Amino acid sequence: MDYNSNRKNLILPEYGRHIQKMVNHAVTIEDREERAKCAKTIIGIMGNMFPHLRDVNDFKHKLWDHLAIMSDFKLDIDYPYEPLEKEALAERPDKIPYKNSRISYKHYGELVEKMIEQAILLEDETERKHLIVMIANHMKKSLFMWNKDSVTDERIFDDLKRLSKGKLVAEEGTKLTEFKEQQQNRNNRNNKKRPQNKPQHKSQNRPHKK
Repeated sequence: MDYNSNRKNLILPEYGRHIQKMVNHAVTIEDREERAKCAKTIIGIMGNMFPHLRDVNDFKHKLWDHLAIMSDFKLDIDYPYEPLEKEALAERPDKIPYKNSRISYKHYGELVEKMIEQAILLEDETERKHLIVMIANHMKKSLFMWNKDSVTDERIFDDLKRLSKGKLVAEEGTKLTEFKEQQQNRNNRNNKKRPQNKPQHKSQNRPHKK
């Protein structure tokens, strides 16, 4: 089971765990051209998360630096800017500030809406299907944390369809992660660790001497 307590800390938390997973995946792509294409897609998603900063000087350069950092400098591509050297990274890079804005479904968070916007723009059908499942699982986990009694795959798919204005629809038969089952398994595991009181054995009556 993939519990939060077992996960590594995010290098740049402002981008979220799903972006980190996409970066990790990009590093494993063997074809250089496909690897570069995946990197550009990730940069597009990262940029759309902070549209209010597009006019900031060197914003795009900073995104590519952050991509290199999240890949632990293992992403072998031709960067459009002079890549940041790992040795030159003396301190943690500045975080990109979030902008307060209205969110249609607050329990899902602004990151989900930004990822949906980017998924709609994806032309590659395979990447879009993969991103739809990632978004849906993130939505399900967020809803589970907010209201455990109303979490169903059907509701997640309906909300995703509404948020994307009908442009993102999961394939028929798609099954999302069962967070309720994970939570129950975690509880069972914790219960097993608790010390149990040993049953008290009744003393056997000795036969009386005649």
